[in-house]
Amino acid sequence: MSWVDTLHSANWNQASGIGLFAYILGCFAAGYYLVRFRLHEDVRQLGSGSVGARNVGRYLGKTGFFLTVLSDFGKGACAVWIARHFSTDERIVAFAMIAVVVGHIWPAQLRFHGGKGMATSLGALLVFDPRLAFTFAAIFLCAFALQRRTILPGLFALACLPAASFFLHYEGAKVLMISILSGLVLLAHRKNVMEEIAQLAERRHTRAESDDIL
Repeated sequence: MSWVDTLHSANWNQASGIGLFAYILGCFAAGYYLVRFRLHEDVRQLGSGSVGARNVGRYLGKTGFFLTVLSDFGKGACAVWIARHFSTDERIVAFAMIAVVVGHIWPAQLRFHGGKGMATSLGALLVFDPRLAFTFAAIFLCAFALQRRTILPGLFALACLPAASFFLHYEGAKVLMISILSGLVLLAHRKNVMEEIAQLAERRHTRAESDDIL
């Protein structure tokens, strides 16, 4: 089926409704509301400025961290599960997966300043196709074993998922949507990527100076 035929065959009314629901669900930023309730502060004005679990955990400890992770992961999983309940078109389900992550990263009620989408993406991927989630976990663990860091290995693993979906024989539209999903999360983490690269370069420079001294 050509791209034109693929577009024509989609149920756009259903896709719009499911996508809007998924976006609204994604907008529920548990980390923001937890910090607002417990500390009467706007977590977007604290630390990294993210409403994600890492930043929330800095101020609410392990409990806040895990509650935020559970909520972010759960809403991604829930969006895909509900989309699949109302539609048998996997393209629409993949669209819901993108929409819930967009809602998490750019929530309208928080003036489009939300989280970075990793936990929400993983929850959605686990329900959409567990093979992609397991591929992510395998690549992440291998990269983590080499670096002993979490951000770059996690983003690298996510960036590999479009290739993984191709090898899983996904149709072109679904490969494109997995690529968009990965791109959105990478975009949201762009500042982290630059910071991590700068830290790695500084460490290598320090190590080189140490070797010169020896």
